[in-house]
Amino acid sequence: MKVGFIGLGNMGGPMAANLAAAGHTVTGFDLAAPCPEGVTAATSGAEAASGADVVITMLPNGAILRAVAAEIHPAMAAGAVHLDCSTVDVDSARAVADAAQTAGLSAVDAPVSGGVGGAAGGTLTFMAGGSEEAFAKVSPLFDVMGQKAVHCGDAGAGQAAKICNNMILGITMIGTCEAFALADKLGLDRQKMFDVVSTSSGYSWSMNAYCPAPGVGPNSPADNGYQPGFAADLMLKDLRLSQQAAEAVDADTPMGQAATALYERFVEAEDGAGKDFSAMLPRFEKRGRG
Repeated sequence: MKVGFIGLGNMGGPMAANLAAAGHTVTGFDLAAPCPEGVTAATSGAEAASGADVVITMLPNGAILRAVAAEIHPAMAAGAVHLDCSTVDVDSARAVADAAQTAGLSAVDAPVSGGVGGAAGGTLTFMAGGSEEAFAKVSPLFDVMGQKAVHCGDAGAGQAAKICNNMILGITMIGTCEAFALADKLGLDRQKMFDVVSTSSGYSWSMNAYCPAPGVGPNSPADNGYQPGFAADLMLKDLRLSQQAAEAVDADTPMGQAATALYERFVEAEDGAGKDFSAMLPRFEKRGRG
């Protein structure tokens, strides 16, 4: 396919490179990041989008997505697909889908899970919203960039799935870190704690696959000084999106609210900025009750 790719940062760059390596013709644009090998540089988003079968965007937030969509939609050929892989608010995803339809285009919102490693390795998971037809058209690209793509429903459903998933992730990571800190103070060996919980009812991805305790369980950012695999800053962004969505639909999410407040304090008032989201464990280690 002929692909336009806008947003070539830590995630978008490797994704675009994988598409080019698979034989797709990729034209990319970014305000700051360089074009990866195999990708032709454009001087604007509109130039990258011109004549493309699919235009992929990987952008920081909904406001930027809306602005980029307004620029690229008039340049896109009728019937082309705008595939947005950013993690943004549901309202922005739906607004961009409506704008695409008005312009004679299709749109798919498909935020990703898997981080920078998944982007580089082509093992991302995509959560997609949009029509069946648009999803089918971009599926060959999902096959290159990831290992799984789930069609979650209509426009905005991909973003809804992503923020619900990451709300669970934020909550369970906090619970896992709290439990390790409590186990420490009770004199329970961390490895014994892991051996019990990882095979019992406390099982979770946060414990079993991404354990926040160094030297326990599979290798994780905890074993690398909490250098981010998934930054606490990004977890805070996703938790805020979950609470924005919850407020919009009058959903009661007290644990989501509490997790948002804790990550907000950790990132903005403590030393969590730039660290992995599992660095909540040393935070709890240093604190007493109250």
